[in-house]
Amino acid sequence: MDVIVVGGGIVGTSAAFHLTKKGVSTALVDGSHLGQATAAGTGIIFPWPFPWDAAPVRDFKARASEHYPLLMAELSEDGHAPGYEVVGGMSVDLEGDDSGFDLMRTLSELPEFATMGRVERLAPGEPTSRFPLVPESYGGVHIEGMARLNGWAARSALYNAAEERGLHYFKGDSRLLWNGRRVTGVRVGADDLEAPVVIVAAGAWSAGLLAATGVDLPVHPVRGQATHFALPGRDTRSWPVVRFGERDYFVSAFGPDRVVTGGTREPEAGFDRRVTASGLLHNLTTALEVLPGLADATVVETRVGFRPGTHDGQQLLGPVERLPGVLVATGLGGEGLTFGPYQGVVAARLAMGEDPGLDLAAFRPDRSMNPA
Repeated sequence: MDVIVVGGGIVGTSAAFHLTKKGVSTALVDGSHLGQATAAGTGIIFPWPFPWDAAPVRDFKARASEHYPLLMAELSEDGHAPGYEVVGGMSVDLEGDDSGFDLMRTLSELPEFATMGRVERLAPGEPTSRFPLVPESYGGVHIEGMARLNGWAARSALYNAAEERGLHYFKGDSRLLWNGRRVTGVRVGADDLEAPVVIVAAGAWSAGLLAATGVDLPVHPVRGQATHFALPGRDTRSWPVVRFGERDYFVSAFGPDRVVTGGTREPEAGFDRRVTASGLLHNLTTALEVLPGLADATVVETRVGFRPGTHDGQQLLGPVERLPGVLVATGLGGEGLTFGPYQGVVAARLAMGEDPGLDLAAFRPDRSMNPA
């Protein structure tokens, strides 16, 4: 084996796909942890940078926004439907002033934001015609290029495409093989898999893998509880994703009749996978405040996922100085479905010894252990 990828979410399967596409002998080790963030996300895709992002973040996001539609198209053409749909998105609010029209319009006119598409202002009542549950009093802005993604479908598409290209798959808990000088592979159950490079892309569980070598990776689980509603007799497949600007609250819709509301953010919950009374109350109360039309909807389920949070809010991407043989790719928090596929691309390039195409110093996984 040339490369072992630990983690079967969207980051790990993206890395595995891009490695196998280049003919690299690759193994994917998947712990199949309950609460994997990829399967629990609301699926809202806004892959463009903001002016206030730091330069390295802007560069990463700009490249990711170019890569995203190309990857989704490649998977589709390969016969693996990734669950990706460009349905547009709206930012709405009562006053019409906080929807960000001027900012979005300015960005959309820049060459690097070509995939954003047309940006248009929506008068009060117009958002309702696109997403019927939005109250008539709301105005806003519509962004043509926003999309939604079924995270599990995308993960499956990447995995299946990689498997067709020779990916080796191992399911089970794993630990790094550490000889005191470098990591030489991964132990899965009673089997030792050896490779010169191991990509740790295990999301919120990544810290546990490195802890066995004495390295404290600054990533932790952030529990999110997201509630799904069904609207029997309503076809939601064409509905755009929605942000309620004054509350920074997101809602997405999936076919045939499902609406998914923004969930909780609980960094102190650890790996507690319960749906809690307070979490469900928060979700129901907030959902009905912004979308009163959900009052008669069916509560289908509440999914719990553990997003990989970091100490400073920035991703962890690159090698760890104290652990030769290891590359880390995690820490995207609530933006894993949006930027995870490109994070996997960069990790694959590093594993192959290629130029990653951007400056990764700001994302160095051991930056908190070795401050500049």
